[in-house]
Amino acid sequence: MHVEIQSHAISVNEFEALTETIPAFHPAYLPPWCEIVGKSLGQTVYFLEAREEGKLYGILPLVLMKSLLFGKHLIGLPYVNAGGCLVPESPRREEIEGCLIDEAVRLADRWDVRYLELRNEREISHPALSWERRGKVLMRRELPQEWETLWQQLGPKVRNQVRKGEKADLRITWGKEDLLSPFYEIFAETMRNVGTPVYPKRLFAEILRQLPDEAEIGVVSMANGRPVAAGLLVHGRGITEVPSAGALRFSHAFCANMFLYWHLLRHSVESRHARYFDFGRSSRESNTWRFKKQWGATEVPIVWKYYVRHGTIDDVRPDNAGYSLAIRVWKRLPVWLTKILGPRIVRGIP
Repeated sequence: MHVEIQSHAISVNEFEALTETIPAFHPAYLPPWCEIVGKSLGQTVYFLEAREEGKLYGILPLVLMKSLLFGKHLIGLPYVNAGGCLVPESPRREEIEGCLIDEAVRLADRWDVRYLELRNEREISHPALSWERRGKVLMRRELPQEWETLWQQLGPKVRNQVRKGEKADLRITWGKEDLLSPFYEIFAETMRNVGTPVYPKRLFAEILRQLPDEAEIGVVSMANGRPVAAGLLVHGRGITEVPSAGALRFSHAFCANMFLYWHLLRHSVESRHARYFDFGRSSRESNTWRFKKQWGATEVPIVWKYYVRHGTIDDVRPDNAGYSLAIRVWKRLPVWLTKILGPRIVRGIP
């Protein structure tokens, strides 16, 4: 078994052959995804491929994050919650994963990064991965086959809040690049309000262009046509994820965010027949954790593993106490300014 380092993703046909026995996987493993993130953030991508006699047995996509502010990191994968090795289950699975991680460690040494980070959804052991983070969980909901069943499974409080949005005459529109601008305006303001630098608009443009069958945007508007909430859906095999969503503050009075999420879930069932809906990562008992739990989401443990070369895994974490002042200041900035500064900062945050 040897590992090849490529600068481009494997072909769609080879990817389908590799994953044909995997019933469900995260959209971050789709061949264009790593290139989308790397190109949009201006970073270098690597695709590690484990092969034997030419046959592909596993992959490990990585992005080399370089920033004057935060240093260098090798991440699998930034922006999304999942990453690490993609290897079909077999008696040789651990061996193949080990070969891929061996090469990732060598790549981390070559670039003298602060750390290598693999965002696994399952326990993977390797001697070099001596650090780990388990403080957060993925919140994921199993979906029924019919949206009517989904509606009945929701609690009365959630259904009442969705109805409040309906009574306010909210409506949702589905689209792609035609809805990018209203989506981004809402998302940028939402990120400013929580003190987080916003991703560049071109990231979402690239997702929509390169994943025409897997990515779409839903925008919730008032009766007068004003957009007030929006979300990006990306569909993998059996799993739909909402990596980015937001709602304007004043729209909480008529439950626009609840109306949005109901339609994100319903659309995943009705149009995509998804088996699972991935709400993303949260800390246990946090407000976002409670929000997702009310929709019927359950915890999926995630085990992020690290090969640390300099410092610690907490040095550039947003919840690091050293960033508290910066976050407070960011919340006070005008949105137009955060759309200029945010992409320049966030491109280097692992």
